[in-house]
Amino acid sequence: MVVNERKLIHIVGRQWLDHCLLANLLDLTSVLRSIFMNGKDYTISLEIEHRIRFTRGAFTGGNRMLAGLLQGGEAASGRVVKVLVYLEQAVAIAFPSLVDEIGAYFTDCPGFDFRGVRVDVGAEECKRNEKVLRRVWDGIEEEKVDRHSYVLVIGGGAFLDVVGFGAATAHRGVRLVRFPTTTLSQDDSGVGVKNGINAFGKKNWIGSFAVPYAVVNDFQFLHTQPEDIRRDGLVEAVKVALVRDGDFFNWLEDNADFLYDLKPVVLEEAVERSAILHAEHIAMGGDPFETGSSRPLDYGHWSAHKLEQLTDFALSHAEAVSVGVALDTVYSWRTGRISEEDAHRVLDLLLNLGLPLYHEAFELRDSEGKRKVVAGLEEFREHLGGELTVLLLRAIGKGEDVHQLDECLLDLCIEYNSEYEKNSHLLKVDVGR
Repeated sequence: MVVNERKLIHIVGRQWLDHCLLANLLDLTSVLRSIFMNGKDYTISLEIEHRIRFTRGAFTGGNRMLAGLLQGGEAASGRVVKVLVYLEQAVAIAFPSLVDEIGAYFTDCPGFDFRGVRVDVGAEECKRNEKVLRRVWDGIEEEKVDRHSYVLVIGGGAFLDVVGFGAATAHRGVRLVRFPTTTLSQDDSGVGVKNGINAFGKKNWIGSFAVPYAVVNDFQFLHTQPEDIRRDGLVEAVKVALVRDGDFFNWLEDNADFLYDLKPVVLEEAVERSAILHAEHIAMGGDPFETGSSRPLDYGHWSAHKLEQLTDFALSHAEAVSVGVALDTVYSWRTGRISEEDAHRVLDLLLNLGLPLYHEAFELRDSEGKRKVVAGLEEFREHLGGELTVLLLRAIGKGEDVHQLDECLLDLCIEYNSEYEKNSHLLKVDVGR
């Protein structure tokens, strides 16, 4: 068979050209795909108002602060909005007429559809499982509360956490107004933006960040707590002073006797200053939802949370934080960050407020003989993720992040605080007086 040489060259050349065109087309397609399939980044900026109010007798007839606060929201449009209230059982018992006062208050306020008061258990018991949380969801569903309505929660920090989480997850977020009732919640957690319940044996494992519509610190509730609970809550004022405001720490030292005696004017000033410092850090500290690894307001908390867990929450949060603050303060001294004098000032202030420096749960050890509390470091890291970051003191009023702690030195610091507390009778004001 004779093949025309020119025809053969033409056929081969055409096939080669088609191949090249196809290859170029595929390359062009890849280029176009890379252009249009790489995606695009968008920045979503949110401006959320964090309203903090201080008052006395919020639900008394002549006090219109709350009505004005809520009417500045949806009620200002002329729509009638629903209000549903959750009240901690212990507060309801302490204030037998409160339920009626709340009902009368909203009955007299135009623009609101009052949906009643639901009383439930509080304290750490309400965070152990989902029972109270589910009752919060049930109430919101039964009363047909929507995102233009208000949920009010009145109680201590644990109760605020649970009801707050329920409100934050119902309809992806219902407006929440917090009424903290304890020293601990009024000067710290109540003005924050966290909610949650315990799970897997860990504190606040299930939770959310959600800025409440408002926080109302009603000093009427503050002065009716048992004395030890009122006094213990001052530890968060000490903590925030240590990490943010040395002048406030000096003021706490100067007024320790009045604070121990729970003089109302002094106690209220301490609570208000502490609450404002906490709120300012959250609003202006650059990381309100803790997306980084630093947690300045959790100074002393890595061991506190673990001690609560190890004692099955028999050790209160306030007492645990006091012990944790004492530990991290002495560690700051022993690592050369602060002076011995400043460390003793912190320990003495805690003792003069009737707060502990040590707890026997420190002596619980695992099968290898290590203190169980040290496992709290990894749990603290895990809660935020990333690198372990613990705040220590560089000076009174100023903190410094570190990324590891020496276990042997922690042992020495724990032993030091145990002995310091035993010898506290040498202080001008003894523990428990």
